[in-house]
Amino acid sequence: MTALLFAAGALLAAADEDFNKVDGPNVRVMRNEDGSKTLFLRSPDNKTLTKKTFTANGVLELLTVYRMDANENPLSCKIYDGQKQELFKVSYGYRKSDGQLIEERMFDSRVRRVNPVDGVTEMPVRRFIYTYDGQGKRSRGQAITPLPGKSADEVYRKGAADPDNPFKQATPVSPSKR
Repeated sequence: MTALLFAAGALLAAADEDFNKVDGPNVRVMRNEDGSKTLFLRSPDNKTLTKKTFTANGVLELLTVYRMDANENPLSCKIYDGQKQELFKVSYGYRKSDGQLIEERMFDSRVRRVNPVDGVTEMPVRRFIYTYDGQGKRSRGQAITPLPGKSADEVYRKGAADPDNPFKQATPVSPSKR
């Protein structure tokens, strides 16, 4: 755990001017149509993936640090604002039979929300539930938020916790390798 925290800290400390680096085995840069940029940095052991999103003016807007499994699938992540203040933590759930992602739960790091029924269990501020069709194609996901009067998009922008890992190979991993 200490090694993971150290690795995440080292990646967080990476200079925000990393866009001058050429894409390589552990760095990917995406330039978006609106002029913003997204920088992906992965640790050499593939256990940590850091996603930095910058505005068109080069200001760090969002920072996400993912903990990955051996198949480069996210296990959890923490989401920070541009000042590197922790906003959210996310956990990912996979179906045991085939290793497909079935749920994503986002928790507010600033305010602990507990289930009013038991008074103990932490409640997510947003959940995405995924289903799969007969060909194994994942649905867009159904967003659920338990916050009264708030849509999932109002709680947090759509799909922000999905890493869209640019390092992950296009071929699916067999469930036996999970």
